[in-house]
Amino acid sequence: MLVPWRGFWNPRSKAPGQEEERHVKANDRDYNERFTYADNHIKTAKYTFYTFLPINLFEQFQRFANAYFLVLLILQLIPEISSLSWFTTIVPLVLVLTITAVKDATDDYFRHKSDQQVNTRQSQVLIKGKIQKEKWMNVRVGDIIKLENNQFVAADVLLLSSSEPYGLCYIETAELDGETNLKVRQALTVTSDLGADVAKLADFNGEVVCEPPNNKLDKFIGTLYWKDNKYSLDNEKMLLRGCMLRNTEWCFGMVIFAGLQTKLMQNCGRTKFKRTSIDRLMNTLVLWIFGFLICMGIILAIGNTIWEQRVGRNFWAYLLWDELLSSAVFSGFLTFWSYIIILNTVVPISLYVSVEVLRLGHSYFINWDRKMYYSRKDTPAEARTTTLNEELGQVEFIFSDKTGTLTQNIMVFSKCSINGNTYGDVYDEFGHKVDITEKTPCVDFSFNPLMDRKFRFHDSSLVEAIKLEEPLVQEFFRLLALCHTVMPEERSEGQSWPLVYQAQSPDEGALVTAARNFGFVFRARTPETITLYEMGQPVTYQLLAILDFNNVRKRMSVIVRNPKGQLKLYSKGADTIIFDRLEPANEELMYTTSEHLNEFAGEGLRTLALAYKDLDEDMFDEWMKKLLFASAALENREERLGALYEEVEQGLMLLGATAIEDKLQEGVPETISCLTLANIKIWVLTGDKLETAMNIGYSCNMLRDDMNEVFIISSHTMLEVQQELKERFSSSQDVGKTDMYASDSVFEETIIAECALIINGHSLAHALEADLEQILLDVACLCKTVICCRVTPLQKAQVVELVKRHKRAVTLAIGDGANDVSMIKTAHIGVGISGQEGMQAVLASDYSFAQFRYLQRLLLVHGRWSYHRMCNFLCYFFYKNFAFTLVHFWFGFLCGFSAQTVYDQWFITLFNIVYTSLPVLAMGVFDQDVNEQYSLRYPNLYRPGQLNLLFNKRKFFTCTLQGVCTSFILFFIPYGAFLCAVRDDGSHISDQQSFAVTIATSLVIVVSVQIGLDTNYWTAVNHFFIWGSLAVYFAILFAMNSDGIFRIFPSQFPFVGTARNALNQKSVWLVILLTTVVCIMPVVAMRFLKTDLHPTQTDKVRLLQQATRRQGPQEQNLRRVRRTSSRRSAYAFAHQQGYGELITSGKNMKVHTSSTSAVPSSSPGRTHSINCNTLRSHTTCSSFQHYNLGHCMF
Repeated sequence: MLVPWRGFWNPRSKAPGQEEERHVKANDRDYNERFTYADNHIKTAKYTFYTFLPINLFEQFQRFANAYFLVLLILQLIPEISSLSWFTTIVPLVLVLTITAVKDATDDYFRHKSDQQVNTRQSQVLIKGKIQKEKWMNVRVGDIIKLENNQFVAADVLLLSSSEPYGLCYIETAELDGETNLKVRQALTVTSDLGADVAKLADFNGEVVCEPPNNKLDKFIGTLYWKDNKYSLDNEKMLLRGCMLRNTEWCFGMVIFAGLQTKLMQNCGRTKFKRTSIDRLMNTLVLWIFGFLICMGIILAIGNTIWEQRVGRNFWAYLLWDELLSSAVFSGFLTFWSYIIILNTVVPISLYVSVEVLRLGHSYFINWDRKMYYSRKDTPAEARTTTLNEELGQVEFIFSDKTGTLTQNIMVFSKCSINGNTYGDVYDEFGHKVDITEKTPCVDFSFNPLMDRKFRFHDSSLVEAIKLEEPLVQEFFRLLALCHTVMPEERSEGQSWPLVYQAQSPDEGALVTAARNFGFVFRARTPETITLYEMGQPVTYQLLAILDFNNVRKRMSVIVRNPKGQLKLYSKGADTIIFDRLEPANEELMYTTSEHLNEFAGEGLRTLALAYKDLDEDMFDEWMKKLLFASAALENREERLGALYEEVEQGLMLLGATAIEDKLQEGVPETISCLTLANIKIWVLTGDKLETAMNIGYSCNMLRDDMNEVFIISSHTMLEVQQELKERFSSSQDVGKTDMYASDSVFEETIIAECALIINGHSLAHALEADLEQILLDVACLCKTVICCRVTPLQKAQVVELVKRHKRAVTLAIGDGANDVSMIKTAHIGVGISGQEGMQAVLASDYSFAQFRYLQRLLLVHGRWSYHRMCNFLCYFFYKNFAFTLVHFWFGFLCGFSAQTVYDQWFITLFNIVYTSLPVLAMGVFDQDVNEQYSLRYPNLYRPGQLNLLFNKRKFFTCTLQGVCTSFILFFIPYGAFLCAVRDDGSHISDQQSFAVTIATSLVIVVSVQIGLDTNYWTAVNHFFIWGSLAVYFAILFAMNSDGIFRIFPSQFPFVGTARNALNQKSVWLVILLTTVVCIMPVVAMRFLKTDLHPTQTDKVRLLQQATRRQGPQEQNLRRVRRTSSRRSAYAFAHQQGYGELITSGKNMKVHTSSTSAVPSSSPGRTHSINCNTLRSHTTCSSFQHYNLGHCMF
């Protein structure tokens, strides 16, 4: 019973910002505006014109490196401590901030554009007694709006009236829960009488008191107060934003929630600033490096203080310093800051510029990948962000929607078994079965003028059986044409009136369409009749009862009287249910059909068994009397009706079975198998019913017969859910020996047994509570497959957040509808599929493409390459800059800790920008450890990214230690060699500038050789950049020491001829060669020994690739993965209880002025014929002869 929301409520008494209950008065904006309810304007963008600069800068300076360089810039502005010009820092810093800001502004511009597109949609609003066109954003709470067929609902509205009888309307909720089957909503009787009368609607002044805005899609509680009466409201009276009106000419509704307060937007979640794990690690490393820099500065400052006290004070009298500066301690203090500036290049700002360039390049590779281009819809893959590419190579969990993501949401009548014979396969002239492709010729249905031209079937023997009028084949399709809840509709298109079926579920529509093409056309229905065209002849059946489907019965039946007066019961349902109710004489046929069902199930098809029964008039009359009595019972009515349905559905005669293909997207099973081999866990989060989700699980090979156990949790209370989870946890530990390590990562759990967990939305709501979420996660992580069904968009996000919070794992969410937006935003990486449910998921995603199968290439090729390239780039960059910078540290011990630089200022400026920038960029953009074919062929190559092996704290210490050792060698080998060496003419070989040229040349050569060793995949670009950078170094070196530039800028380039004088000595080149060999040879030896003695999987695959390179590239042809399961698909329908009641009550029937066919009369001589007039004498219901499951129509 709904509790009315009414009482002594004062809006001023509630806490600010809180809404305890909502009061909405129709057609009264002044009243509703007192409560400051949200308008219908949607905003998903992060910035505005005025807030962009401060918010974006705040976000960018959350990067420690940016803040670090800002502090350095301030220090460089102090002349007493700076030995470098301020422009060496400010130009790169502004460049980085500008590039990032432009990228963020571009992303936000597209969000603004999307918001504007939604906000400016047109809606019809009743204003001042007239229907006026208004933009969605101008709709207000309390407005009455008009919706027309195939229009999206603009806000959460209370249904007032519609074009359909009894205030019914049909909606599609694909944007909310992913389901495309139609759902029914019905207005209150008192408001449905308003109809389309604008005057009455304008005078409507009802007040709704209801719950405050929330995210519960399946619940609404409220009360309508109108004309001194109150009427309870529930979810069946509401049309939610995101729904689409279907099969309803028009309807009127009153806006209850608008804009960001609608249930759809409440489920969407906020746009989050996503950063990769490498970004977070780099923040930590920058702090460590800064600490290391402070330590070096302190050491050198202390050295300066000691040196000044012991040696330097002897020279103070000659330096004309101020009295304040003539202090050893203060000199050390200034030296500390000077060395902080000089040594800051251990983390150059060019690193961040380079990282952004690399990510941009990787994004373009994704956009340009022709193998991820879907030609049917002209849809390329798109990287909608450039900040997450390397994290694509570290994914451990994938959370996938089902409808439209794994499946096409298209049901196809694929095969059938009739009287022990199978139909649907195609054989060649030798009797061998051949695979059906798009080129396989279809059956010619031209004999049927009412055929559906989109229907495809390839086995002509079934059409021949129909034409030969085989009785059981005809009865098979007659059953399909009669036993359903489909509504026919004839639409005018030019001169033709094509017949269109409006089915509650696509699978039921597929069966009726199959019957239509094989000559049994369902043409019309009334509450009392069903009209078929059987092989072109109209035949009308009297509909006596519908025994509707529910999840317990797993079948539906109809009782009809044919024109000959015979009573027939037709039933279809799950094979296990139907077989238990067969006549014993069907045993042999049952076994044959069972074998066919196993074959169908093995191919992942969804099966139904079909049976019929001839009813005796006397028995039927007696049964009807019992049914009348049970329907009038006040207690246990449902159980009594169920028992009577069970009684009449005994002794059935088996006709055969159908096999429907819930068409998966191309390559889905292969993709899932490949990703599973890459140690990626795939969880399916869907709004569909449990059985539908399980069927897809089996079709995708996520569920298999050889699994140790499939856990199904469907309890309704927290205590029951807790008990089930604990039982499943202990059970899974028994069947599978699991070694649990201390780490949180799921990949440190060795799972031997294979289990699956299936949990519905009700149970999940309890399991996500704080007390149970940990055990839920423990059970789920012990299972190979997890399927969550009947979940809301918010629950999808909560599951993703649960894994993010408790597991050190990268998560990826993929979906195609608005109901997936929340989890897409919550996951580390969001992928949108350009599907049939709009573009909301794509607009909220980080990456988008048209088919699920492209996810395999996105992760195993682009993701793995991006991670590999970024890690190699970072290792090399830190090595290079430590080797470059720490030479100043060693030099400090020999220059009196005077904060003098080894290199000249121009070399320091150009080293990271010119001399070494392009080679490392070429490696970071183009490098491949193995090619794409081997990346796909060996999915376990993906594992290093999941375990974060290629760049972590240990790798950082290794590469920085190598850089420190290289800097030591670079400084002390030339220093030792030049200490006593002389030139050919006997003069001293080296001054400071010649010494600097020797070290600088050695450094450039060493780091160039090192990047050559680090490069796995050589391109012309790599060669050009590496050798070109060396050539540019020598060209600039000789130019800066030339006579010509000295004459132009004498103060900037005073060292004329230094390079020429230094590099024309053989001893200098020998020193450079010795330095290079000593730096490089240990690296070469270590790598050789490691590859030879402890090769990684990547090393093995690379050797295999090199061995087969002469044979040419070998494209991997993915084989179709077929199910070998014998598991029967459950009742195939994504169906809901209650449609039978609508049909037999006539509430969903439009009134026609004429009937297309007459109702057949009952059999002659029968006094117990059940007709409408007879029943009116027994009950107040006008059409009581039409019974349906679990509903009394009093």
